[in-house]
Amino acid sequence: MNRKALEQTVARLEHHLECWKQFNDYVGLARTKKFTPEDETQFLEIKCVLTQELELIMAQLQNLPIRREDAHALISTAPSIRYLSELTEGNLKTLENEWHKMFINWQATLGQLKVRREELAQQGFFRSVFGGKPKSVDK
Repeated sequence: MNRKALEQTVARLEHHLECWKQFNDYVGLARTKKFTPEDETQFLEIKCVLTQELELIMAQLQNLPIRREDAHALISTAPSIRYLSELTEGNLKTLENEWHKMFINWQATLGQLKVRREELAQQGFFRSVFGGKPKSVDK
């Protein structure tokens, strides 16, 4: 993956993680049972973004610690905030636990991408200092 593509993937994954945080915020809102129709609409939008970005990220990266089916299952477990608000505390905790595992796996993936970005930046730095020409990736 070249530097530009890597930067785009890091940015996309960072946005994806922000959406995962918002998803969890809505789970907390369901627990309080204080939500509006606008909250329901925004929750649906967050789920749409999560699902679409998941596909984009999976198309760009291999060997992810997250399976598409697991992410889809988690997202589909929460059809609405109202539905979540009617779950038992035990079911909400199970959902939050699954969310947390996925969130940590996404964070680990982001960390690995940032390591790769640093490696590419170092390679570029050494090339500029020592005057080496970048190797062509076209064959």
